[in-house]
Formats: sequence, structure tokens, C-alpha cells
Amino acid sequence: MSQADVVVVGAGVAGLAAAVAVSGVGARVVLLERKPYVGGRAYSYLHPALNEVIDSQHVLLGCCTNLIDLCRLAGVERKIRWYDTIPFLEPGRDGGEARRSEIVPGELPPPAHAAMSFLGAPMLGVRDKAGIARGLMEFMRGIPASDDEAFSEWVRRTGQTERAVRHFWEPIIVSTLNDTFERTSTRYAAKVVYESLLKSAEGGRLGVPTEPLSEFYAGMARLAERQGAEVRLRASVERIERVGGVWRAVLSDGGVVSAKAMVLALPFEQVRTLLSTIAEPSEKVREVIEGFAHFVHAPITTIHLWLDREVTEIEQAALLDTRIQWMFNKSRIRRSGVGEHYYELVISASHAELKKTREEILSSAIEEFGRFFPAMRAAKVVRAGVLKEARATFSVTPGLERFRPEPDILGDGLFLAGDWTRTDWPSTMESGVRSGRLAAEALARAAGQSARFLKAELPARGVMGLIAR
Repeated sequence: MSQADVVVVGAGVAGLAAAVAVSGVGARVVLLERKPYVGGRAYSYLHPALNEVIDSQHVLLGCCTNLIDLCRLAGVERKIRWYDTIPFLEPGRDGGEARRSEIVPGELPPPAHAAMSFLGAPMLGVRDKAGIARGLMEFMRGIPASDDEAFSEWVRRTGQTERAVRHFWEPIIVSTLNDTFERTSTRYAAKVVYESLLKSAEGGRLGVPTEPLSEFYAGMARLAERQGAEVRLRASVERIERVGGVWRAVLSDGGVVSAKAMVLALPFEQVRTLLSTIAEPSEKVREVIEGFAHFVHAPITTIHLWLDREVTEIEQAALLDTRIQWMFNKSRIRRSGVGEHYYELVISASHAELKKTREEILSSAIEEFGRFFPAMRAAKVVRAGVLKEARATFSVTPGLERFRPEPDILGDGLFLAGDWTRTDWPSTMESGVRSGRLAAEALARAAGQSARFLKAELPARGVMGLIAR
């Protein structure tokens, strides 16, 4: 039996954030992860058939203050490539080059910092832009207190045009919230828009890790270890129990880790499983378990292509009028040099792809990719892979907020962390880090101490600063 002050179950970004916070103030921490790597759903692995390391694509935005801060503490912030410009590409006509629009910060103060590039974007007409501006003005007044309205209803209510939906709202909202408008609450669509597009130019910056994600997030595990934490991989927790006022994590190999406090930093379905192993669950435990019935998953499908030549110099872009939301030119992002060229194509909210074969997905993605880059006609696909993640995120469905638990709702030294807890953010890496830090703060309060780990969100700049006050 191993003993600690705190045992953290799960080494995704939520568990890493909790372990770093608590070990940083001197607590003895054991971090348990059933997989052979850290990062949770932000992971990479060596594909056995391709003999290439592929990852599930997760990016950062400038408004992700807690994730960026954790990267800084771990020394991996320098391994992020930042982009101030987001190209939006429309398929080329008659086999020609794609038409490009760019949303770029300018000299005007927020919320008008990108107004000039927005007004000049050829992907939208005058009527489309007028509807979008009308919608943005509503979000400028603040984020809705209630999450009961579906974003599809907001789109209808504010008179958004079909082209505005396809060329503006879908690339932004579906890519960040990973689900359809019907399964997304207006509150969290507003949160994304407010933090990334309206408050400041900094908030909308796009950051892409320049190395495989498991390597990237391993830096946070090493930080926890430098602070005295013990990180155990391939340590699967079968059940949890409370004995004599101490929590015990019973592992699949028969080992036991006991601690005064325990943080369950796992996806909600795994937390439900572990809570169900408690012999005499409290009313609060039963309440949280029942609340999980209201959570649903949303999938992401990623297509990985290695071509015999480069077909575009663009490093990242939103692809319009296709199933693919985003393209990442990984060879250029990673500065991996000459040879084969690696492209990653991301399909968010990929419910339809779950029912398709690998061949169907690949064929469609290669054909759609070629609509934007004519050089694809002469390129040869050297290798290709498809990664389906059926449980990539949880959906911020209308009315879900009341079922998202606080980190200390369970009491008795048992805490919750995960992007699905009440973080005021949707299912993102930022929400995961926030949850870990909020759990660490709650743990400190329960111990009669005062500790502040959560970083503030970016301040509102320019005119938005006046509106916010």
C-alpha cells in the first residue's frame, strides 16, 4: 500500500493541472493513469500500420489563459506555433485555386479590431455580414445567463442567412464546440464568440503544438514530478473506497494507494463507473451519478495524409462548403523539412462518419481536399490514416448546465475534475485545466487553507472594456 496526501486519478489535462497545483504547494501527490501516456483525449500514438506518430488534433486559443499558463510553467509554451491570421478557403471553380478570405486583427480597438478584414471578406455578401454584425452586437451585451436556448434557435431568431451560417458560424462554432447547432446551447456559443472574437485581438490567436500531443503534455507530468509528485502510468483503478476516513484507490494489479483526499479527473462516464463502486454512496454521490444521464458525447474524425509533394504553403485554414472544417499542414507547422508532406484534416461533430468505412471517409476527404488545392491532381498519397474518436468531447446541450457538478459537491475529501464539471467553459482543453485548478482550490479550502490557482480570463480591451464595466 502506498500513502499520499492526495491521489489524483486520471492524467488528462484536468488531472495534470490538479497534480501540478497541489504538488506545487507541498502536498504529497500520486497521479494514476491507466494508459501508457498522459494527456487524456489530447494524445498521440505510433500507428502500427503507418509506422507514423499521429495525434488527435487539439489547438489552443489566446483566450485559454489557464492552459497557456500551465504550458508556461511546464516549459512547453515555446513548442506552440501561434497564428494571428485565419484563412477561410472556398473551393476553387473549374479546378482553379481556392478563393481566400482572411480575418485579421487591425488597428481599430476591440470589438472592431477585425472589422476591416471582415467587411472585405469575399466569402460573405452584404446581407450575410449585416446579419452577422447584428448577432455579434447581441453577444457584445454579455453571455446569456441561461443555457436553455439551442444555438439553432438563436440563428433563426437573429435572421442569419444560409451563407452566413455556412461560411462564418459553422466554421467557428462547430469547430470549437464540436456539435450541431441543435445540440449546442447559445450560452456557450456566445462564450466562444465573446472570448475569442470580441473582447480582444489576443483572444482569437490560434495556437498549434509543434510536437505530438503526448510528448507535449508529458512536460506537465515532468513538472509535477519535479515538484515531488509520483506519476504512475499503466495504473488502472478498479474501484474506490473510504476506510477509516481515508480514500483508497484499488488498482487492477491488486495494489492500493490511499490518501486523505482523492481527485477523480476522468471523463464523466469513467467517473460514473468508479462512483458506482462505492459501497455506501452518499446522497450527493447518487445525485451526481443520476446527473450523468444528461451528458452525451460528440465525435471527431481526423484524416491523416502523407503526400509525395507539397500541395500548399498554407499552414492552417478553415475549409468551407465541405465536411472538413479545418486543414493543418503538419510538415510546415512542425518544420519537419523535405520529403513526404503530412496534412491533417479535421471533421468536427462527425456523427455521419462514425457509420462510414475507412475507405469511404478517405475517398471523400481526398476528393474534397483536391477542390481547394489543384496540385493534389498530380500528388500521390503515400500513406493515409483515419482516426475516429466517438467520445472526443461532451456536448454542451441546452439545459445541461444544471447537471454540471461543482468540484467539491461530493464532500468527504472526494473531488471532481474534468472539462464536464462546472467551469463556465465548454468541452475544451481550457475547461479541463480550469477544472483541475478549481478542484485544487476546493481541496485547499477543505483543508482550511487559502490557495488561488485559477488564472483570470483575458481583460476586455478597447470599447469592450467600457462595455464590460
